[in-house]
Amino acid sequence: MKKIVLSLILAALFVACKEETKDKIGEATQAVGDEMKGAVDSAATKVEAKFDTLAERADKRMDSVKLKSAERLEEAAKKIKENAKK
Repeated sequence: MKKIVLSLILAALFVACKEETKDKIGEATQAVGDEMKGAVDSAATKVEAKFDTLAERADKRMDSVKLKSAERLEEAAKKIKENAKK
């Protein structure tokens, strides 16, 4: 009789612990998921900021290159005109 009662108590304890464990696993999974979403969002924001900075730098450099190219073309055109006059 004692063995049966003890077995029933142990079985009830395992079932109760099993449900608590499932709940804890579910909560832990949710917490990890939320943390990962936060990390991904943070990384995406940082990447976007870096990309914007790089795009601005590239635009400035392209403007500078265009300006220098135009100046050199004008100089070359002047030299050609001077040589043509001679």
